[in-house]
Amino acid sequence: MNKQFLKAGMLGLLVAGWLSQAAWAQSDPTGKRRITSTYAITNATVFKAPGDPGSKATILIKDGVILGVGNSLSLPKEAKIIAGDSLYVYAGFIDGAGTMGITKFKDVERPKDFVSSNPPDKIAGITPWRSAADAYAAVSTQVDDWRKAGFTLSQVVPDGGMLPGKTALVLLGDGKTNNFLKLNASLAANYRSSRSMYPATLVGVMAKFRDIYQNTSLVLEHERLFASTVGVRRPQATPTQLAMMQVVQKQLPVLFTARSELEIRRALALQKELGFKLILTGLENYESVIGTIKSSGTPVLIKLQVPDDKSIKAQKVEGVTESTKAQYTRVKESYDKALKQAAQLEKAGILFGFSTADAKAADVQKTLKAMIDNGLSQKAALAALTTNPAAILGVSGLAGTLEKGKLANLVLTTDTLFKEESQIKHVIADGYVFDYEIKKKAVKAETISTKPESAPNAITVEGLWEYTSETPAGSSGGEITLKRENGALAGSITYDDPTGSGKASAPIKNANLVVKTLSFEFDVAAGGMSLTVTISGEINGKTMEGTLSIPQMGFTVPLKAKLSSPSQAN
Repeated sequence: MNKQFLKAGMLGLLVAGWLSQAAWAQSDPTGKRRITSTYAITNATVFKAPGDPGSKATILIKDGVILGVGNSLSLPKEAKIIAGDSLYVYAGFIDGAGTMGITKFKDVERPKDFVSSNPPDKIAGITPWRSAADAYAAVSTQVDDWRKAGFTLSQVVPDGGMLPGKTALVLLGDGKTNNFLKLNASLAANYRSSRSMYPATLVGVMAKFRDIYQNTSLVLEHERLFASTVGVRRPQATPTQLAMMQVVQKQLPVLFTARSELEIRRALALQKELGFKLILTGLENYESVIGTIKSSGTPVLIKLQVPDDKSIKAQKVEGVTESTKAQYTRVKESYDKALKQAAQLEKAGILFGFSTADAKAADVQKTLKAMIDNGLSQKAALAALTTNPAAILGVSGLAGTLEKGKLANLVLTTDTLFKEESQIKHVIADGYVFDYEIKKKAVKAETISTKPESAPNAITVEGLWEYTSETPAGSSGGEITLKRENGALAGSITYDDPTGSGKASAPIKNANLVVKTLSFEFDVAAGGMSLTVTISGEINGKTMEGTLSIPQMGFTVPLKAKLSSPSQAN
């Protein structure tokens, strides 16, 4: 029996070794149960940063950190292999300001002696001591949706009034913990006035902010005098002033939601007057103040959405008056300007990222395409998803690019990111791997030649391939025969029989050739199970390098093949 087991070769060892462990060794598409903390994405096209042309490389990650990016990495035995032969890898996207997973704090009841002209701060929506961390739920479906869209890190903003509280930086990884990277990242502020009480207007909000800021400055000066001068009365500070001290001391920026031109101008005026650090977020209509933003040096977070074009599509062509036609023209001009705003930010050299607040995760690709079609470069679009928000949030040393030592936040796509047919296959957040279903799309058959000499750049795939695969037990291999039948690739493969009876053969299915990447599957019956084995590799001349995988086992090993008899293609 032992001799028969030794003859079983690669597949026999795989089946015998892992059938007893199938309950825990299978991959977990949700990413909630991490099988191992060590992963290697092999032979993928890696884009380390915006502007990088991309190159083939392997990425090794462990315990949520990137250990290396390159072609000569030493992979530990415990590393789970993710075959990246036909995948494209980017740094995980960063949400500059979002509300995913955030619930609203409970409203405070008004006291009996309530005075609307001078309400308590907590009733008037002035609660800077609160933290988004206390209102965040990692298991929210919103978190799942945005992670599926490629986002791995978010600055979550508390919901509330004028000063709802402090934001938090959260990793979109393990749902069992909240994964806070930073609890107090900025102070959230907006023009959301209180109903039937002060401050009830935009002007009132500005006056109240100024009053809080200046009174906090006085308290800090009082504390300085108390510490250095004998006989000075001990200073008293309210909870609001205590929470504002980091802002006044320029240790914490103010994340000010300002959607319109007027709101943007007022926020910039407050910053210029008082001198605090400012980040503008939620920008929707800002084309007319781009020059003002540029001169202030303020970074901005624009909404990851574009205006709805329903009103454009609903315009009637015939039977309308000249005044109506003029109105149609104004609406269309306004719509076109809105689409071009992001490109104008790039042209002006303003540091900008995206905010997911009020946006839809399912519309990310459509929104980015609209911005790119209207002048935003792909490099700037990728920067707005990665390096720019990392710089704005002060985490460039941890996220935004694919480098050794940074957080294991990655997005793996089926094609280059901004191609219409590209889909996200895996998202790795904080080292946790999330797998997503790929919708199959019709792929045009690649034009290839059965004779290498007929075209210098033709891909020769038909014929007899001899392959070897490296396993923990040593090398194993067989033959792959490929041919075309009615325009489609077909053939067979030989492999080590799991029963130990020498070689077995199976028909090839779902064979596909996209540019230089060949992929196909075949079925193996072993131990009462039906296993589907996947082979994928890149062809260069008469050689192929790639991987052999058994998805049901969560197993992948390197594979090499050589076209020994191309003449069989005829």
